[in-house]
Amino acid sequence: MILRRHLLAATALGLAAPNLARGQGALTPIRFSLDWAFQGPQSCYLLALERGYFREEGLNVTIDRGFGAGDVPVKVASGAYEFGVSDPSPTMRMRMTPATANTDIIAPFVLQQGSPLAVMTLRRTGIRTPQDLLGKRVAAPETDGGRQMFPAFAKATGIDRNRINWVTVTPPLREPMLARGDADAITGFETSGVFSLMAVNVAREDIISMRYSAFGVNLISTALLVRRPYAEANPRIVTGMIRAIIRGHIDAFRDPDASIAALVRRDATAPAALERARLVANFEFVRTPEVISGGFGNLPMARMQGAIDTVREAFELPVPLRAEDFYMTNFLPPAEQLRFPAAAG
Repeated sequence: MILRRHLLAATALGLAAPNLARGQGALTPIRFSLDWAFQGPQSCYLLALERGYFREEGLNVTIDRGFGAGDVPVKVASGAYEFGVSDPSPTMRMRMTPATANTDIIAPFVLQQGSPLAVMTLRRTGIRTPQDLLGKRVAAPETDGGRQMFPAFAKATGIDRNRINWVTVTPPLREPMLARGDADAITGFETSGVFSLMAVNVAREDIISMRYSAFGVNLISTALLVRRPYAEANPRIVTGMIRAIIRGHIDAFRDPDASIAALVRRDATAPAALERARLVANFEFVRTPEVISGGFGNLPMARMQGAIDTVREAFELPVPLRAEDFYMTNFLPPAEQLRFPAAAG
């Protein structure tokens, strides 16, 4: 009887060993770059981290802030980060430019199908249309997705992009420069620019936003980025990252206050009420009709090809890129894990 108890105990320990090892440090270290500063939309990743969703996938994830969509693929391509999340358009551009065409970054997961890229200005500037931007000062970091993809906006609206006076700034100075009158407009994600202007006491009704999508610019907003060789060698890790990110976003949608609490614990200076409003507004671009009806994997390859072609045509790039070679859906979790709730709560 005693021997039998020992054998049962040994068997139980053997079955539990993988989980014990995982809890005792057998986690795969992952460096993960966000697209921008720690703001409301970025809190979803922090919530997933706090709730242990990455650890449940066997991953010890370190999350760092980003500095724009043009910065993230450079970090991932160099190996400084295994994963990044950002507007994929600058990465598409890298892959279609001869000097960087050997870049092997892919997007195994699209988080936001809707694009919040926009030009933002204030009523006092008199700017009301894209044509009004000619000769004006537009402030943005060089790595900002809105600035990087401005040629697509210019092409769609028929304006001469060479007649824009760009003012290069660091991310924290972008909105304050517009508020002070040191710039006439800014580019970036609408959810970032509008709420950051409100944070420096600009009234919402005084902000004018021209979304790129409203002028027919077909772009994808936010995707997970990883090098293809790494993904193919570590499919479990890629799928685990996707699954944890989805869980964090669903939790944030159901309980925005919990997500913002995770943000404030990371950055005590974050204005909780404003960041909550920013987070809620951003779900417009996450919860598209396609995602609500068919889950996160419900993105037609033709739509991705259209976004790629938009980038190629805007920059007159010579290297073709097939959607199937960039958006690789074979790493997605099972369909039931890709569903998004139809309503909060």
